[in-house]
Amino acid sequence: MDFNRYRDVLAERVGRLALPFDDDEYTRRRQGVADAMTEAGLAALLVTDAADICYLTGYNTFEVSVHTALLLTAPEAAEGRPQGRAVLQVPSIETGPAVTTARVDEVFGYRWEAANGAIDQMVGIISDLGLIGAGGGGRDVAPIWPGDVGASAGVARNTPRIGTDNWGPALRCGFRDGLATALPGVALIDASGLVDGVKIVKSEPEIALLRESARITETGIAAAESLIAPGVTDQQLAATGSAAMLAAGGEFMSLQPIVTAGWRSSVIHCNHQRHTVAEGDPVFLEFGAAWHRYTAPMMRTRIAGTPSDEMRRTAGVIRDIYEALTANMRPGVTMDAAAAAADAALAPMAERAFFSGVYGYTVGIQFPPSWVEASGYIARGVEREFTDNMVFHLPLMLRLPGEWGIGMSNTVRVTADGGEALTNNDLALMGVAG
Repeated sequence: MDFNRYRDVLAERVGRLALPFDDDEYTRRRQGVADAMTEAGLAALLVTDAADICYLTGYNTFEVSVHTALLLTAPEAAEGRPQGRAVLQVPSIETGPAVTTARVDEVFGYRWEAANGAIDQMVGIISDLGLIGAGGGGRDVAPIWPGDVGASAGVARNTPRIGTDNWGPALRCGFRDGLATALPGVALIDASGLVDGVKIVKSEPEIALLRESARITETGIAAAESLIAPGVTDQQLAATGSAAMLAAGGEFMSLQPIVTAGWRSSVIHCNHQRHTVAEGDPVFLEFGAAWHRYTAPMMRTRIAGTPSDEMRRTAGVIRDIYEALTANMRPGVTMDAAAAAADAALAPMAERAFFSGVYGYTVGIQFPPSWVEASGYIARGVEREFTDNMVFHLPLMLRLPGEWGIGMSNTVRVTADGGEALTNNDLALMGVAG
């Protein structure tokens, strides 16, 4: 049978699999995006990031390297549906996951081996939904989003406006350019960050999934930590931690476990590669288990022997930074203000150690190749205010180039009383017996 028949038979025989949230949760999310679309004057929104599509529909697959697009229509263009219509376009090999996991109105498959066919198919979907020639949202002129090309004077009211995520990781230039050529009467508007504005604040059911991820993450780190000793390899530590997380119920991870030791821990984004731990080496572990695609990462460093005085001082500075951050992670405080407080705590080591400059990034639902949600960052110049139930990983690692690095972190929830750790890291630098 072809992929369309396969889709239909699966729909009949299997139906939609159980989703991690009830319908009310998905309705809330879709309504939030629909409201943002109306505010932006969009007739439709093309969502192409796998995490955003999963967030809005439940669509779940391990194959996220292919072109997939969720087309959402504005409520006024959807026959009175308060959240609009949702149509999912996937390659032929993904019709199975789409029809069994996605909470959408329709699923369309295009030939996997002929990806350019997705352009004509999407043009047909847009036309069939009546979006060509439809107004965008009742404004005289559409808003201008950063990145719009040739739109400096605005877009006329009678031009339908379809938003795209130009700064996301998954929108293919060929697809967007092909749509622009095939739909000369449609304005493709850069709506980057529109979905992020909704998903940056987590619901209580999402917090519950992050707590479960945190539990599994801790299980993996504890398993790896128990093996640390001179002579063990970083490969063995990563393998042991991975196995523990999978055995505890974790899914395929958005980012594989990170393990480095000795001077390699001073090189940002190194990973395990069959290196042996030596006496006195710091051993850096950074794990993040996936639970229904939600990840709560954690960093821990242990010493294969006795920590030096400078290692202990470095760990103390990290704890000071952490305390400064969590004290400021309250509603109404800007992310810039929290970063400024962290800068003050970092000052004693600012010249000697390398720090990335980002004190926190949002986490939540995500797919490979990263667990970073990227809807918000705690860094200087970011004037957005914290809101209850934003969740950040605080990746606090100080690296002495060519010597070693010390990293300790928690995944932290914003509350009225400050940051609440979801992971259970002791933020202590301890040695282990050789």
